[in-house]
Amino acid sequence: MATTSNRLLIGTRKGLLEVTRGDGGWSLGEMQLPGQPIAYACRDPRNGSIWASIDHGHWGVKLSRSTDDGATFEEVEPPKYPEHTGKTARYYWVLEPGHADTPERFYVGTEPGGLFVTNDDGKTWQLDEALWALCTEHKWMGGGRDNAGVHSICIDPRDPNHVYVAVSCASVLETTDGGATWAYRSEGMRNDYAPEGTESKPYGHDPHFIAMAPSNPDVLWQQNHFGVFRSTNGAASWDDLTQPPLVNFGFPVAAHPTREETAWIIPMDSDSKRVAIDGSLCVMRTDDGGSTWAEQREGLPQKGTWDFPLRHCLDVGTDGETLAFATTSGNLYVSEDGGGSWACLTNNLPMVYSVRFA
Repeated sequence: MATTSNRLLIGTRKGLLEVTRGDGGWSLGEMQLPGQPIAYACRDPRNGSIWASIDHGHWGVKLSRSTDDGATFEEVEPPKYPEHTGKTARYYWVLEPGHADTPERFYVGTEPGGLFVTNDDGKTWQLDEALWALCTEHKWMGGGRDNAGVHSICIDPRDPNHVYVAVSCASVLETTDGGATWAYRSEGMRNDYAPEGTESKPYGHDPHFIAMAPSNPDVLWQQNHFGVFRSTNGAASWDDLTQPPLVNFGFPVAAHPTREETAWIIPMDSDSKRVAIDGSLCVMRTDDGGSTWAEQREGLPQKGTWDFPLRHCLDVGTDGETLAFATTSGNLYVSEDGGGSWACLTNNLPMVYSVRFA
């Protein structure tokens, strides 16, 4: 079976694409779930199943799963908001397998701001009521989408009940008791758009994505609407690493699997433009916890490019050297030397929503 540095799952506007690396290099497979917008796709390392969230637009959102390594997919009963919420799931934004000690636990982060969990491998789903209570009490708002959404889920490998989520236009939140209670973790984050007099509120922040350092789960990296942040104390506080223009606004961030000081981001030109800076695509890498950053441009277009990767469209393999990202214009790039150089595998994909090593 391919390792998690040799196989990619690419969620696109027109289906799920598998990309693999063999002796002859990288090759593109057949499109699975053709014609269906795949918002997110991932492989569960505990049992090998592949999950995909589907955004059918007029027909609503669905979940699909393969238990035969992607050969076939079948629809799974999707999470539904309880009647008392008065809400309907509009988007299944992120899928996250549970801890190894909870083999049938699986999470789905949704818009509007809800987190669902199954403890029986998708037979039944429960809305995390404590998190939802904060959403309704503090009136979480939407940013790029109409509602707040749970887009990042990080599970502490040391403790299955210790989980972080990041919510657009809300904050980073932490539970240490399996979701019974949650606390905002926004100390050190900036919110430049906060109305006067509300700057000190722990909610209303806009994290774009968070990634946990596998080698030290107390280290988390954050790409935020207002810059780049890092925590070394389990999100109790965040250090502002922002260094405009290249370490500033963007969406994805990837953490090195064995070196907690190393991470990658992809900068963009401002929240209003959302294009590659000066028409040139660039990846930024730090090896010292964000004090300094190196530009990685070799193999990437440096003139006349305007596309960019969405928040789930950058990932690093378990070898720490293989990286991949894809863009809204359907360009897929891979590096085999930690970002030092890049190769474009194809320019012809539909719009890409997620890139994950499987």
